[in-house]
Amino acid sequence: MREWVPVPGTAKARLVEAAIHHFETAGYDGVNVTELAAKADVTTGSLYHHFESKLGLYLVVREEMERRVVDRMAGAAAAADKPVSAALLVAFDAAVHFGVCRILAEPLPVPREDPIATTLRSLLPKRLRAAPEIFAASWRAALRAVVDGVPSATARASLSYLLDGAVRSPARR
Repeated sequence: MREWVPVPGTAKARLVEAAIHHFETAGYDGVNVTELAAKADVTTGSLYHHFESKLGLYLVVREEMERRVVDRMAGAAAAADKPVSAALLVAFDAAVHFGVCRILAEPLPVPREDPIATTLRSLLPKRLRAAPEIFAASWRAALRAVVDGVPSATARASLSYLLDGAVRSPARR
């Protein structure tokens, strides 16, 4: 079990649950730690004790959601004849299902490796070295479209259309 996984009902667990709601609703920049702590029925001191900062809490939430999505991507890719398309469409479906489209679509407040692009890198030929970041950005754009009010089925169909074209005519060198 991961070190940070909170025991259900604890202050730490309530903070994570409140953080998912607040970060999904307002985005990282829009979250007020006092309001978040109040929703979790804890003090801001508790938030800082468990996570050190708003950024620390955000990264815990974001990394856990990315881990769940990446796990599903790996499974989908292994079972498909179009692994990149399958992986990204399953990742899209998971983000929508978990209700974390904004969290996963917004840029990270700190630089680090993109786990979605890293997963895609293992599925693509090395000659397409820019493709993982491009596909990950397209996936995030589809999630952002959902946040902006586009029906998830429409955003998914758009992502699928883009991926099908890319898979049918890969770049040649």
